[in-house]
Amino acid sequence: MQAVAPFTLDAFDQSEPHDTVDGVALARAAITKTFSGDIDASSTVDMLTAMGAGGGAGYVALERITGTVHGRAGSFVLLHAGTMTPDDQWATWPVVPGSGTGDLAGIRGEGRIDIDAEGGHTFTLEYEIA
Repeated sequence: MQAVAPFTLDAFDQSEPHDTVDGVALARAAITKTFSGDIDASSTVDMLTAMGAGGGAGYVALERITGTVHGRAGSFVLLHAGTMTPDDQWATWPVVPGSGTGDLAGIRGEGRIDIDAEGGHTFTLEYEIA
């Protein structure tokens, strides 16, 4: 199944880098989001970032989404891994196996984000529930 949900970034609190070597900085961020549409939920994200020279960056994060997906109530966790350069982006966001709760127990799948020309964010989740 596919669930599509525009979302807002409610908070993006990035700490000062805790480790910097030759201009490459490591930092943490705490993020909260609100989803609407096929997914009516909120989420909390714990992110680790590496910001490189020349605009490159990489991140890993865990995101717990709590609410409903197509009316099924519960929560699940996404594992984020991504890289960014001024010319390219790559990311994968699989559902953490066994992280589904409530009506979302047994959820499997992967998500992605699309950003439109006006900066609007939309989350798409391809999933199945066993």
